[in-house]
Amino acid sequence: MFLVILEFQGHNFENLRNSKILEFCARRRFGVSRCHFIKPPPRPKPRETVDIPDLETITYGERMHHVPGLAKPVFPHWEPDHKNPRFYKAPPAQQMPLFKDTPCFMFNQRTNVLEGVRQAAWLTKTKVMPSFPSQLLSRTENLEEQIPDVDERVQNAIKHARFWDTTENRPKKEKYCNTLLLNLLHLCGMLQPSHSAIGRRMFTEDYSLAVTWKRGEDLFQVRGRNGLLHSSMDPLPAVCGKDEVSDTADHTLETFYPISPTIDLQKANVYKENLNCTGFRGNSPYPHAHTLYFLESADVNCKLRPEQFRAKMAMFTFGNALSRAYQLYGTEPQQLLERPVTVQAVGTNGRIFQFLVFQLNTTDLTGDDGVKNQMWLDEDVELYDFAKVRPLIKKKEVRVPAGLSGYKPEVFRKFLALYLHGAE
Repeated sequence: MFLVILEFQGHNFENLRNSKILEFCARRRFGVSRCHFIKPPPRPKPRETVDIPDLETITYGERMHHVPGLAKPVFPHWEPDHKNPRFYKAPPAQQMPLFKDTPCFMFNQRTNVLEGVRQAAWLTKTKVMPSFPSQLLSRTENLEEQIPDVDERVQNAIKHARFWDTTENRPKKEKYCNTLLLNLLHLCGMLQPSHSAIGRRMFTEDYSLAVTWKRGEDLFQVRGRNGLLHSSMDPLPAVCGKDEVSDTADHTLETFYPISPTIDLQKANVYKENLNCTGFRGNSPYPHAHTLYFLESADVNCKLRPEQFRAKMAMFTFGNALSRAYQLYGTEPQQLLERPVTVQAVGTNGRIFQFLVFQLNTTDLTGDDGVKNQMWLDEDVELYDFAKVRPLIKKKEVRVPAGLSGYKPEVFRKFLALYLHGAE
Protein backbone atom coordinates (compact mmCIF):
# COMPACT_ATOMS: atom_id res chain seq x y z
CA MET A 1 0.00 0.00 0.00
CA PHE A 2 1.14 3.48 -0.86
CA LEU A 3 -0.03 6.63 0.83
CA VAL A 4 -0.02 9.85 -1.12
CA ILE A 5 -0.37 13.07 0.85
CA LEU A 6 -0.91 16.23 -1.10
CA GLU A 7 -0.65 19.59 0.60
CA PHE A 8 -2.18 22.61 -1.02
CA GLN A 9 -1.10 25.91 0.50
CA GLY A 10 -3.62 28.69 0.50
CA HIS A 11 -6.44 26.52 -0.80
CA ASN A 12 -8.95 24.32 0.88
CA PHE A 13 -10.33 21.01 -0.40
CA GLU A 14 -13.67 22.38 -1.62
CA ASN A 15 -12.04 25.06 -3.78
CA LEU A 16 -9.78 22.51 -5.44
CA ARG A 17 -12.44 19.87 -6.06
CA ASN A 18 -12.62 20.59 -9.77
CA SER A 19 -9.00 21.54 -10.25
CA LYS A 20 -6.61 19.83 -12.64
CA ILE A 21 -4.52 18.52 -9.78
CA LEU A 22 -7.34 16.49 -8.28
CA GLU A 23 -8.30 15.20 -11.72
CA PHE A 24 -4.75 13.93 -12.13
CA CYS A 25 -4.86 12.28 -8.72
CA ALA A 26 -8.19 10.59 -9.51
CA ARG A 27 -6.76 9.11 -12.70
CA ARG A 28 -3.56 7.92 -11.18
CA ARG A 29 -3.03 4.16 -10.79
CA PHE A 30 -0.37 2.38 -8.82
CA GLY A 31 1.19 -0.92 -9.84
CA VAL A 32 1.10 -4.01 -7.71
CA SER A 33 4.36 -5.51 -6.61
CA ARG A 34 2.99 -9.10 -6.49
CA CYS A 35 0.50 -11.09 -8.49
CA HIS A 36 -3.11 -11.28 -7.35
CA PHE A 37 -3.38 -15.06 -7.74
CA ILE A 38 -0.62 -17.29 -6.51
CA LYS A 39 -0.19 -21.01 -6.89
CA PRO A 40 -1.31 -22.83 -3.73
CA PRO A 41 1.40 -24.73 -1.90
CA PRO A 42 1.52 -28.47 -2.57
CA ARG A 43 -0.21 -30.78 -0.17
CA PRO A 44 2.11 -32.38 2.35
CA LYS A 45 2.84 -36.02 1.73
CA PRO A 46 1.33 -38.36 4.30
CA ARG A 47 3.73 -39.91 6.71
CA GLU A 48 4.63 -43.52 6.20
CA THR A 49 3.33 -45.75 8.95
CA VAL A 50 6.07 -47.96 10.35
CA ASP A 51 4.91 -51.32 11.68
CA ILE A 52 7.44 -52.83 14.12
CA PRO A 53 6.67 -56.43 15.08
CA ASP A 54 6.26 -57.34 18.75
CA LEU A 55 5.84 -53.67 19.62
CA GLU A 56 2.56 -52.35 20.96
CA THR A 57 1.53 -48.94 19.63
CA ILE A 58 0.11 -46.61 22.25
CA THR A 59 -2.73 -44.53 20.79
CA TYR A 60 -5.22 -42.00 22.10
CA GLY A 61 -8.23 -44.11 21.00
CA GLU A 62 -9.40 -44.88 24.54
CA ARG A 63 -9.24 -41.23 25.59
CA MET A 64 -11.56 -40.19 22.69
CA HIS A 65 -9.59 -37.04 21.97
CA HIS A 66 -6.27 -36.05 20.45
CA VAL A 67 -3.27 -36.28 22.74
CA PRO A 68 0.08 -34.91 21.57
CA GLY A 69 2.78 -37.54 21.50
CA LEU A 70 0.44 -40.51 21.10
CA ALA A 71 -0.17 -42.32 17.81
CA LYS A 72 -3.34 -41.93 15.80
CA PRO A 73 -5.61 -44.93 16.21
CA VAL A 74 -6.72 -47.05 13.25
CA PHE A 75 -10.42 -47.86 13.46
CA PRO A 76 -12.07 -50.75 11.60
CA HIS A 77 -14.15 -49.96 8.52
CA TRP A 78 -17.74 -49.21 9.48
CA GLU A 79 -20.47 -50.81 7.43
CA PRO A 80 -24.11 -49.78 8.00
CA ASP A 81 -26.74 -52.46 8.48
CA HIS A 82 -28.75 -51.09 5.54
CA LYS A 83 -27.92 -50.06 1.98
CA ASN A 84 -27.00 -46.40 1.83
CA PRO A 85 -25.69 -45.01 -1.50
CA ARG A 86 -23.77 -42.32 0.36
CA PHE A 87 -21.46 -44.89 1.92
CA TYR A 88 -21.27 -47.27 -1.07
CA LYS A 89 -17.79 -48.12 -2.24
CA ALA A 90 -17.39 -50.00 -5.48
CA PRO A 91 -15.26 -53.14 -5.30
CA PRO A 92 -12.13 -53.45 -7.45
CA ALA A 93 -12.75 -54.30 -11.10
CA GLN A 94 -11.16 -57.73 -10.68
CA GLN A 95 -13.78 -58.66 -8.07
CA MET A 96 -16.81 -57.66 -10.15
CA PRO A 97 -18.87 -60.54 -11.58
CA LEU A 98 -18.70 -59.14 -15.14
CA PHE A 99 -14.91 -58.79 -15.16
CA LYS A 100 -13.12 -60.51 -18.05
CA ASP A 101 -9.48 -60.77 -19.00
CA THR A 102 -10.20 -60.01 -22.66
CA PRO A 103 -10.85 -56.25 -23.07
CA CYS A 104 -13.72 -54.80 -25.07
CA PHE A 105 -13.40 -51.61 -27.13
CA MET A 106 -16.51 -49.44 -26.94
CA PHE A 107 -17.77 -46.66 -29.18
CA ASN A 108 -20.26 -44.21 -27.65
CA GLN A 109 -21.83 -40.90 -28.62
CA ARG A 110 -18.81 -38.92 -27.36
CA THR A 111 -16.07 -40.98 -28.98
CA ASN A 112 -13.69 -38.85 -31.04
CA VAL A 113 -11.86 -41.28 -33.32
CA LEU A 114 -8.64 -40.08 -34.89
CA GLU A 115 -9.05 -41.43 -38.43
CA GLY A 116 -12.74 -40.59 -38.78
CA VAL A 117 -14.65 -42.35 -41.56
CA ARG A 118 -11.66 -44.50 -42.58
CA GLN A 119 -11.47 -45.97 -39.09
CA ALA A 120 -15.26 -46.51 -38.98
CA ALA A 121 -15.12 -48.27 -42.37
CA TRP A 122 -12.44 -50.67 -41.12
CA LEU A 123 -14.28 -51.41 -37.88
CA THR A 124 -17.50 -52.21 -39.75
CA LYS A 125 -15.87 -53.94 -42.77
CA THR A 126 -17.48 -51.49 -45.17
CA LYS A 127 -16.86 -50.24 -48.66
CA VAL A 128 -17.37 -46.44 -48.78
CA MET A 129 -18.75 -44.73 -51.88
CA PRO A 130 -18.53 -40.91 -51.71
CA SER A 131 -21.78 -40.13 -53.51
CA PHE A 132 -25.53 -40.01 -53.04
CA PRO A 133 -27.46 -43.05 -54.41
CA SER A 134 -28.82 -41.87 -57.75
CA GLN A 135 -31.71 -44.34 -57.70
CA LEU A 136 -33.19 -42.58 -54.66
CA LEU A 137 -33.41 -39.17 -56.35
CA SER A 138 -35.98 -40.45 -58.87
CA ARG A 139 -38.69 -40.13 -56.20
CA THR A 140 -38.37 -36.32 -56.14
CA GLU A 141 -38.55 -35.57 -59.87
CA ASN A 142 -42.08 -34.09 -59.82
CA LEU A 143 -41.69 -32.36 -56.47
CA GLU A 144 -43.58 -29.20 -57.49
CA GLU A 145 -46.70 -31.25 -58.16
CA GLN A 146 -46.50 -32.97 -54.75
CA ILE A 147 -45.71 -29.88 -52.63
CA PRO A 148 -46.82 -26.55 -54.14
CA ASP A 149 -44.30 -23.70 -53.69
CA VAL A 150 -41.81 -26.10 -52.16
CA ASP A 151 -38.81 -23.75 -52.44
CA GLU A 152 -40.68 -20.93 -50.74
CA ARG A 153 -41.81 -23.26 -47.96
CA VAL A 154 -38.26 -24.49 -47.35
CA GLN A 155 -36.91 -20.95 -47.24
CA ASN A 156 -39.62 -19.99 -44.75
CA ALA A 157 -38.61 -22.98 -42.63
CA ILE A 158 -35.00 -21.72 -42.64
CA LYS A 159 -36.06 -18.17 -41.79
CA HIS A 160 -38.27 -19.44 -38.97
CA ALA A 161 -35.33 -21.28 -37.43
CA ARG A 162 -32.74 -18.52 -37.92
CA PHE A 163 -34.74 -15.32 -37.48
CA TRP A 164 -38.30 -15.71 -36.21
CA ASP A 165 -38.16 -18.36 -33.48
CA THR A 166 -36.36 -16.22 -30.89
CA THR A 167 -36.70 -13.14 -28.73
CA GLU A 168 -32.96 -12.41 -28.84
CA ASN A 169 -30.90 -10.73 -31.52
CA ARG A 170 -29.91 -14.09 -32.93
CA PRO A 171 -30.80 -17.63 -31.78
CA LYS A 172 -28.18 -19.99 -30.48
CA LYS A 173 -26.90 -22.81 -32.63
CA GLU A 174 -28.37 -25.46 -30.33
CA LYS A 175 -31.81 -23.96 -30.85
CA TYR A 176 -31.99 -23.18 -34.56
CA CYS A 177 -30.34 -26.45 -35.54
CA ASN A 178 -33.08 -28.49 -33.87
CA THR A 179 -35.82 -26.14 -35.09
CA LEU A 180 -34.69 -26.39 -38.70
CA LEU A 181 -34.66 -30.20 -38.58
CA LEU A 182 -38.18 -30.35 -37.14
CA ASN A 183 -39.44 -27.85 -39.72
CA LEU A 184 -38.06 -29.90 -42.61
CA LEU A 185 -39.53 -33.11 -41.19
CA HIS A 186 -42.90 -31.41 -40.80
CA LEU A 187 -42.71 -30.29 -44.42
CA CYS A 188 -41.93 -33.84 -45.56
CA GLY A 189 -44.84 -35.16 -43.50
CA MET A 190 -47.25 -33.25 -45.73
CA LEU A 191 -46.88 -36.03 -48.32
CA GLN A 192 -48.65 -38.60 -46.15
CA PRO A 193 -51.97 -38.39 -48.10
CA SER A 194 -50.17 -39.46 -51.29
CA HIS A 195 -47.77 -41.90 -49.55
CA SER A 196 -49.75 -43.93 -47.04
CA ALA A 197 -46.66 -45.82 -45.81
CA ILE A 198 -45.49 -42.66 -44.01
CA GLY A 199 -48.27 -43.27 -41.49
CA ARG A 200 -46.62 -46.56 -40.50
CA ARG A 201 -43.63 -44.81 -38.93
CA MET A 202 -42.75 -43.33 -35.55
CA PHE A 203 -40.17 -40.92 -34.14
CA THR A 204 -38.16 -41.91 -31.06
CA GLU A 205 -35.76 -39.69 -29.14
CA ASP A 206 -33.00 -40.60 -26.69
CA TYR A 207 -33.22 -44.36 -27.03
CA SER A 208 -30.31 -46.60 -25.98
CA LEU A 209 -28.48 -48.91 -28.37
CA ALA A 210 -26.04 -51.73 -27.56
CA VAL A 211 -24.58 -54.26 -29.98
CA THR A 212 -21.45 -56.47 -29.92
CA TRP A 213 -19.34 -57.90 -32.73
CA LYS A 214 -15.87 -59.33 -33.24
CA ARG A 215 -13.35 -57.86 -35.67
CA GLY A 216 -10.17 -59.84 -35.98
CA GLU A 217 -9.17 -60.90 -32.49
CA ASP A 218 -10.72 -57.88 -30.76
CA LEU A 219 -14.22 -57.43 -29.36
CA PHE A 220 -16.16 -54.22 -30.10
CA GLN A 221 -19.37 -52.63 -28.90
CA VAL A 222 -21.47 -49.67 -30.02
CA ARG A 223 -23.57 -48.37 -27.18
CA GLY A 224 -25.17 -45.19 -25.95
CA ARG A 225 -27.78 -42.67 -27.00
CA ASN A 226 -27.80 -41.18 -30.46
CA GLY A 227 -30.14 -38.55 -31.86
CA LEU A 228 -33.62 -38.87 -33.28
CA LEU A 229 -34.71 -42.22 -34.72
CA HIS A 230 -37.36 -42.61 -37.41
CA SER A 231 -38.52 -46.24 -37.13
CA SER A 232 -40.98 -48.07 -39.33
CA MET A 233 -43.19 -51.15 -39.41
CA ASP A 234 -41.69 -52.18 -42.76
CA PRO A 235 -37.97 -52.67 -43.53
CA LEU A 236 -36.19 -50.52 -46.08
CA PRO A 237 -35.51 -52.15 -49.46
CA ALA A 238 -31.94 -52.81 -50.53
CA VAL A 239 -30.22 -50.03 -52.44
CA CYS A 240 -28.27 -52.32 -54.82
CA GLY A 241 -28.80 -55.86 -56.12
CA LYS A 242 -27.02 -59.13 -55.46
CA ASP A 243 -24.54 -58.69 -58.30
CA GLU A 244 -23.17 -55.46 -56.86
CA VAL A 245 -23.07 -57.03 -53.41
CA SER A 246 -21.01 -59.94 -54.73
CA ASP A 247 -18.57 -57.54 -56.40
CA THR A 248 -17.64 -56.06 -53.01
CA ALA A 249 -15.62 -59.23 -52.28
CA ASP A 250 -12.87 -57.86 -54.55
CA HIS A 251 -12.67 -54.59 -52.60
CA THR A 252 -9.62 -54.08 -50.38
CA LEU A 253 -10.23 -52.28 -47.10
CA GLU A 254 -8.12 -49.18 -46.50
CA THR A 255 -5.75 -49.42 -43.56
CA PHE A 256 -3.96 -46.69 -41.63
CA TYR A 257 -0.90 -48.53 -40.36
CA PRO A 258 0.97 -47.89 -38.02
CA ILE A 259 -2.03 -46.40 -36.20
CA SER A 260 -4.05 -49.02 -34.35
CA PRO A 261 -7.72 -49.39 -35.39
CA THR A 262 -8.70 -49.33 -31.71
CA ILE A 263 -7.25 -45.86 -31.08
CA ASP A 264 -9.52 -43.46 -29.15
CA LEU A 265 -11.98 -46.24 -28.29
CA GLN A 266 -12.91 -46.84 -24.66
CA LYS A 267 -11.21 -49.95 -23.32
CA ALA A 268 -13.14 -51.84 -20.66
CA ASN A 269 -12.78 -55.16 -18.90
CA VAL A 270 -16.17 -55.07 -17.17
CA TYR A 271 -18.89 -55.69 -19.76
CA LYS A 272 -21.58 -58.12 -20.88
CA GLU A 273 -20.79 -60.58 -23.60
CA ASN A 274 -23.09 -60.97 -26.62
CA LEU A 275 -24.96 -57.81 -25.66
CA ASN A 276 -27.59 -56.95 -28.26
CA CYS A 277 -30.30 -54.37 -27.56
CA THR A 278 -32.11 -52.25 -30.16
CA GLY A 279 -33.59 -50.00 -27.48
CA PHE A 280 -37.08 -51.48 -27.90
CA ARG A 281 -38.87 -54.52 -26.57
CA GLY A 282 -39.34 -57.59 -28.68
CA ASN A 283 -43.01 -56.89 -29.41
CA SER A 284 -42.48 -53.31 -30.62
CA PRO A 285 -44.74 -52.46 -33.58
CA TYR A 286 -41.95 -50.35 -35.16
CA PRO A 287 -38.92 -52.69 -35.06
CA HIS A 288 -37.13 -51.47 -38.22
CA ALA A 289 -34.82 -48.45 -38.08
CA HIS A 290 -35.48 -46.17 -41.05
CA THR A 291 -33.42 -42.97 -40.63
CA LEU A 292 -31.27 -41.55 -37.84
CA TYR A 293 -31.04 -37.77 -37.47
CA PHE A 294 -27.93 -36.32 -35.81
CA LEU A 295 -27.29 -32.75 -34.64
CA GLU A 296 -23.75 -31.45 -34.20
CA SER A 297 -24.89 -29.19 -31.35
CA ALA A 298 -26.90 -31.85 -29.49
CA ASP A 299 -24.23 -32.26 -26.78
CA VAL A 300 -22.82 -28.94 -25.62
CA ASN A 301 -20.05 -30.63 -23.62
CA CYS A 302 -18.79 -32.65 -26.60
CA LYS A 303 -18.17 -30.98 -29.96
CA LEU A 304 -16.87 -33.17 -32.76
CA ARG A 305 -15.12 -32.10 -35.92
CA PRO A 306 -16.92 -32.85 -39.21
CA GLU A 307 -14.83 -35.95 -40.00
CA GLN A 308 -15.40 -37.41 -36.53
CA PHE A 309 -19.07 -36.44 -36.69
CA ARG A 310 -19.48 -38.47 -39.89
CA ALA A 311 -17.71 -41.41 -38.22
CA LYS A 312 -20.21 -41.23 -35.38
CA MET A 313 -23.06 -41.34 -37.90
CA ALA A 314 -21.54 -44.37 -39.62
CA MET A 315 -20.96 -46.31 -36.40
CA PHE A 316 -24.45 -45.80 -34.97
CA THR A 317 -26.08 -46.52 -38.32
CA PHE A 318 -24.10 -49.75 -38.51
CA GLY A 319 -25.06 -50.57 -34.92
CA ASN A 320 -28.78 -50.25 -35.63
CA ALA A 321 -28.47 -52.40 -38.73
CA LEU A 322 -26.39 -55.07 -36.99
CA SER A 323 -28.71 -55.32 -33.98
CA ARG A 324 -31.68 -55.81 -36.30
CA ALA A 325 -29.80 -58.45 -38.31
CA TYR A 326 -29.04 -60.35 -35.08
CA GLN A 327 -32.76 -60.45 -34.29
CA LEU A 328 -33.67 -61.67 -37.78
CA TYR A 329 -30.86 -64.15 -38.53
CA GLY A 330 -29.28 -64.89 -35.13
CA THR A 331 -25.92 -63.97 -33.69
CA GLU A 332 -23.96 -66.59 -35.65
CA PRO A 333 -21.74 -64.93 -38.32
CA GLN A 334 -23.23 -65.22 -41.80
CA GLN A 335 -21.18 -64.62 -44.93
CA LEU A 336 -24.13 -63.24 -46.93
CA LEU A 337 -27.51 -62.17 -45.56
CA GLU A 338 -30.59 -63.41 -47.33
CA ARG A 339 -31.98 -59.88 -47.31
CA PRO A 340 -29.63 -56.96 -46.58
CA VAL A 341 -30.53 -54.56 -43.77
CA THR A 342 -30.59 -50.91 -44.85
CA VAL A 343 -30.48 -47.93 -42.48
CA GLN A 344 -30.10 -44.23 -43.36
CA ALA A 345 -28.69 -41.24 -41.49
CA VAL A 346 -28.82 -37.45 -41.81
CA GLY A 347 -26.56 -35.09 -39.89
CA THR A 348 -26.62 -31.30 -39.80
CA ASN A 349 -25.28 -28.27 -37.99
CA GLY A 350 -28.10 -25.99 -39.13
CA ARG A 351 -26.53 -25.16 -42.51
CA ILE A 352 -24.38 -28.06 -43.75
CA PHE A 353 -25.90 -31.52 -44.18
CA GLN A 354 -24.37 -35.01 -44.23
CA PHE A 355 -26.32 -37.80 -45.99
CA LEU A 356 -25.49 -41.46 -45.34
CA VAL A 357 -27.03 -44.75 -46.50
CA PHE A 358 -25.72 -47.98 -44.97
CA GLN A 359 -26.47 -51.46 -46.31
CA LEU A 360 -25.48 -54.40 -44.12
CA ASN A 361 -24.69 -57.37 -46.37
CA THR A 362 -22.84 -59.65 -43.97
CA THR A 363 -22.42 -60.28 -40.25
CA ASP A 364 -19.12 -62.15 -40.69
CA LEU A 365 -16.89 -59.29 -39.64
CA THR A 366 -13.89 -61.21 -38.32
CA GLY A 367 -11.68 -61.24 -41.42
CA ASP A 368 -11.04 -58.82 -44.29
CA ASP A 369 -11.99 -61.25 -47.04
CA GLY A 370 -15.43 -62.04 -48.42
CA VAL A 371 -18.44 -59.81 -48.97
CA LYS A 372 -18.22 -56.28 -47.56
CA ASN A 373 -20.92 -53.94 -46.30
CA GLN A 374 -21.72 -50.81 -48.33
CA MET A 375 -22.02 -47.18 -47.36
CA TRP A 376 -22.95 -44.19 -49.52
CA LEU A 377 -21.78 -40.91 -48.02
CA ASP A 378 -22.57 -37.46 -49.39
CA GLU A 379 -20.71 -35.02 -47.16
CA ASP A 380 -20.65 -31.26 -46.55
CA VAL A 381 -23.72 -30.32 -48.59
CA GLU A 382 -24.74 -26.69 -47.95
CA LEU A 383 -28.43 -25.89 -47.78
CA TYR A 384 -27.73 -22.13 -47.96
CA ASP A 385 -24.75 -19.80 -47.87
CA PHE A 386 -25.65 -17.13 -45.32
CA ALA A 387 -28.44 -16.24 -42.90
CA LYS A 388 -27.48 -12.83 -41.52
CA VAL A 389 -29.45 -10.80 -39.02
CA ARG A 390 -27.37 -7.75 -39.96
CA PRO A 391 -25.57 -7.17 -43.27
CA LEU A 392 -21.84 -7.77 -43.45
CA ILE A 393 -20.19 -4.48 -44.46
CA LYS A 394 -16.49 -4.12 -45.22
CA LYS A 395 -14.90 -0.91 -46.52
CA LYS A 396 -18.31 0.72 -46.91
CA GLU A 397 -19.44 -2.11 -49.17
CA VAL A 398 -22.16 -4.64 -48.43
CA ARG A 399 -20.49 -8.02 -48.84
CA VAL A 400 -23.38 -10.16 -47.52
CA PRO A 401 -26.91 -8.72 -47.36
CA ALA A 402 -29.20 -9.24 -44.39
CA GLY A 403 -31.56 -12.20 -44.55
CA LEU A 404 -31.28 -15.55 -46.32
CA SER A 405 -28.98 -15.83 -49.32
CA GLY A 406 -27.56 -18.64 -51.44
CA TYR A 407 -30.40 -21.14 -51.03
CA LYS A 408 -29.77 -24.48 -52.82
CA PRO A 409 -33.00 -26.38 -53.60
CA GLU A 410 -31.29 -29.66 -54.56
CA VAL A 411 -30.28 -30.28 -50.91
CA PHE A 412 -33.87 -30.52 -49.72
CA ARG A 413 -34.58 -32.95 -52.56
CA LYS A 414 -31.92 -35.27 -51.17
CA PHE A 415 -33.41 -34.86 -47.70
CA LEU A 416 -36.85 -35.71 -49.05
CA ALA A 417 -35.50 -38.65 -51.08
CA LEU A 418 -34.29 -40.36 -47.90
CA TYR A 419 -37.59 -39.59 -46.20
CA LEU A 420 -39.63 -41.15 -49.03
CA HIS A 421 -37.39 -44.21 -49.36
CA GLY A 422 -39.57 -47.24 -48.73
CA ALA A 423 -42.85 -45.28 -48.91
CA GLU A 424 -43.90 -46.38 -52.37
